[in-house]
Amino acid sequence: MMISTRGRYALRVLIDLAEHAQDGYVPMKDVAQRQGISLKYLERIIPVLTKHGIVDGVQGKGGGYRLLKAPEEIGIGDVLRLTEGDLAPVACLECGAKPCEREFECRTYPLWVDFYRVITDFFDSRTLADIIRIDPADNYSI
Repeated sequence: MMISTRGRYALRVLIDLAEHAQDGYVPMKDVAQRQGISLKYLERIIPVLTKHGIVDGVQGKGGGYRLLKAPEEIGIGDVLRLTEGDLAPVACLECGAKPCEREFECRTYPLWVDFYRVITDFFDSRTLADIIRIDPADNYSI
């Protein structure tokens, strides 16, 4: 399972909106500029966040977007499921997948179930507030 740019950029947009909440409605062009992301690409992500009640938008002068929920109420797992779809590592575990005919004889099935649980537990135990608290100076590359 790999998180795409869509999921990563959605999180960056939400972080930016949270960090600029005092500005009221934040123009998406400002977010795009600060984050170094194409405005056209953000315009494809923001409707998903709006539709699901995470952000609110106003058009026109003084318009833009703002968070509708506190960062503590925005689950990372929820955002990733909205932007990525199911977080299942294999097709047989995806939501709505028909049961695998090899499930009971598949030696790797328990491995994938455990891995899926780890992924879900990890992302579902974190909120936008947790990410905001991370000091970017503590990030390093290996």
